[in-house]
Amino acid sequence: MTPDPAISAVAALDDALRQGMYAHIRRARRPVTRDEAAAAVGISRKLAAFHLDKLVDAGLLRARYEAVGGIRKVGRTPKVYEPADIDIRVTIPERRHEVLAGILVDAVLAAGEGDDARAAAVQVAGRRGAELGAAERARARPGRLGAERALTLVESLLARHGFEPGRESPTCLRLRNCPFHPLAAQAPDLVCGINHAFLSGMLTGLAATRVRAVLAPRPGECCVELSSAAAKPSDIQT
Repeated sequence: MTPDPAISAVAALDDALRQGMYAHIRRARRPVTRDEAAAAVGISRKLAAFHLDKLVDAGLLRARYEAVGGIRKVGRTPKVYEPADIDIRVTIPERRHEVLAGILVDAVLAAGEGDDARAAAVQVAGRRGAELGAAERARARPGRLGAERALTLVESLLARHGFEPGRESPTCLRLRNCPFHPLAAQAPDLVCGINHAFLSGMLTGLAATRVRAVLAPRPGECCVELSSAAAKPSDIQT
């Protein structure tokens, strides 16, 4: 299983010295040398270098060699550190509010005056899902997909996007987690419709023609079920 970068980043900050140096570098608003980071938390330069490189490995900092203040001096150019462009969010189970937010923003931008905002959001969600599915198909190159093979590919893809898929049968995939919760609880018709369109679009992008996404909500789970087009979905609601 591939480690979650966000969890790795949080784990790297589970140390008072690293927290202190990371906070100092973020406040500095400029590249910071090892000497400066060491002085900020009161440790040796050598120990600071160890912890700073751990933060780089975790993706929290970027490092490069640069003359401080643009002034070249005799000797080795110092290594400097600055914050990486990373937004750390860890939730268990995983939530993907940024995906939903992106869909809604695109829908607002795409909708003309008098257009139905809900319909625009569903359309954008379908397109986003299709892009995701097409990218996965290009990566995996699965060829022609039967229902069971398609569901196996879909299961792996959705696991990486926080849906916690579980195979109820060879031809049925339930999604144990809704990445858009608790927003789905506030506006279930809207969010479930977007989710359904997103997953349907994903199947289209994958060219998984033998699988369909249907609304089949269950308490505590995602509202969508993926199953063979020939199978009878469980408890379908529209």
